[in-house]
Amino acid sequence: MLKGESIFLRILSPGDVDEKYLNWMHDDDVVQHLESRWRSYSIEDLKEYVRIVNLSQRDVFFGIFVIKTGEHVGNIKIGNIDQIHRFADVGLLIGEASARGKGYGTEAILLACQYAFEDLNLNKIVAGIYAINVGSFKAFLKAGFREVGRLHRHRFCKGEYVDEILVEKCR
Repeated sequence: MLKGESIFLRILSPGDVDEKYLNWMHDDDVVQHLESRWRSYSIEDLKEYVRIVNLSQRDVFFGIFVIKTGEHVGNIKIGNIDQIHRFADVGLLIGEASARGKGYGTEAILLACQYAFEDLNLNKIVAGIYAINVGSFKAFLKAGFREVGRLHRHRFCKGEYVDEILVEKCR
């Protein structure tokens, strides 16, 4: 478990997948920036995804939980871990609407990066953010990431092609 000021991260388990989690994955406001937005899920699909990711040697999948309440409010995944080149990517999802705008995303990113740099011995973490996802972009900047590039009109979102901003953080 990784503990911050307001939240803690722990490895997500299939037991964490419930109706609330399923609702996040069917909420357009949540999934509009995810590549998985084209699919519909069942609880069993999501449990199987968590099982598969947990067996992977290239991914670490954390649930984001509020310390005061224990509520599961989102997920953060360190993915595509490359131990040879010592880098990975990170993806963030704050599913619980009441948890958005409270700094949990930034705190989760900081904790995940600490884990990646200290425990996984990585040197670089990268992320791709849709330019229209201003909250996510701000969270990554507050967590010490810097913009390193922009892919113009690269991702299809809300009926149009939008820019994808590439950010990175180095040890």
